[in-house]
Amino acid sequence: MAGSDAMQQLTILGATGSIGVSTLDVVARHPDQFGVYALSGNSRIAELAEQCRRFKPAFAVVADAHAAAQLCERLHSWNIRTEVLWGVEGLCQVSSAKAVDVVMAAIVGAAGLLPTLAAARAGKKVLLANKESLVMAGQLFMDTVQKSGAILLPIDSEHNAIFQCLPKGYDPSKQCGVRKVLLTASGGPFRSIPLNELATVTPDQACAHPNWQMGRKISVDSATMMNKGLELIEACWLFGLSPNEIDVVIHPQSVIHSMVEYVDGSVLAQLGNPDMRTPIAHALAWPERIESGVASLDLIATARLDFGAPDLKRFPCLGLAIQAAKQGGSAPAVLNAANEIAVEGFLQGQLSFINIARIVADTLEKHEVAELDSLEHVQQLDTKAREVALKLIRSTR
Repeated sequence: MAGSDAMQQLTILGATGSIGVSTLDVVARHPDQFGVYALSGNSRIAELAEQCRRFKPAFAVVADAHAAAQLCERLHSWNIRTEVLWGVEGLCQVSSAKAVDVVMAAIVGAAGLLPTLAAARAGKKVLLANKESLVMAGQLFMDTVQKSGAILLPIDSEHNAIFQCLPKGYDPSKQCGVRKVLLTASGGPFRSIPLNELATVTPDQACAHPNWQMGRKISVDSATMMNKGLELIEACWLFGLSPNEIDVVIHPQSVIHSMVEYVDGSVLAQLGNPDMRTPIAHALAWPERIESGVASLDLIATARLDFGAPDLKRFPCLGLAIQAAKQGGSAPAVLNAANEIAVEGFLQGQLSFINIARIVADTLEKHEVAELDSLEHVQQLDTKAREVALKLIRSTR
């Protein structure tokens, strides 16, 4: 790997999103340990320009040539010499560059698959916040990590918690005494409202998460609990588990981020304030620890921790994800594609909240599950599922 022990060079994919912003906050606290090689920001030009002004990366990547021209104009006016790239090729270039040690993979959705895979193929230390890479192409991705010798560290607070609670050197192919994983979920903003009110909830209501500050797509996924279903699929690949070895537990306070139960009855939990800088700092410094900027957890003020089972009538998207996890093969990729289209339809006012699950279910119903044999196969299935979901949305109007 490039770089030295004293200074690791980072590429941050999705730098203008919540994970990217939190990563830069942690990095800024340790200027002697981390340098910023590249930042990507899709179309949020003003935010990305400000990040480039502050951190002066060698490269910045945006969605297209038009966005690149806008960013170049801003940077030129500040006399900042960051080179601007665009498109998937640019993302893959800065993910696999020889000078890069660590890649924070925080692009939301299927758009993050190719650059994250490029980082894994190049043997980087990959901090995985893009769960879709494993949901869509789990076996292909894990095979790439194994072949290249990349280091894969989870950033989702739940998966990072599981990672911390597992034995050092955990190997799923060996008997490590793990009975099951308890994947916690806040339940989002609609865990207790009357079911008959779900049909009329608005995008703004769905995006008002009670504990976490996230982008709109992930916030809607949290409200439907599809996000937890995608995390269950991701956990299967990360930790070599079957869906039957993972229980989803509603925990409204989001203080316990997940747990691991062992065969002797011990349950290990990772606790902390709901702040993504904790798992980010853990993964950046792993196997050491560094300051994250997160306040100490006040257990006295927290006072109580509640738990409950998820209601699949209230959260049908979670049930669909569990079903896809058990089916395996192409089912999770189709689930993810249909969900991305359905969520976008909801955010644009084309679809009601309760019809998100219906679009996903109907898309899965029209799909014949198959084994995934190549990246091209994954991409073809993704495209086809999106087309089917779009047609279904049009037919509901």
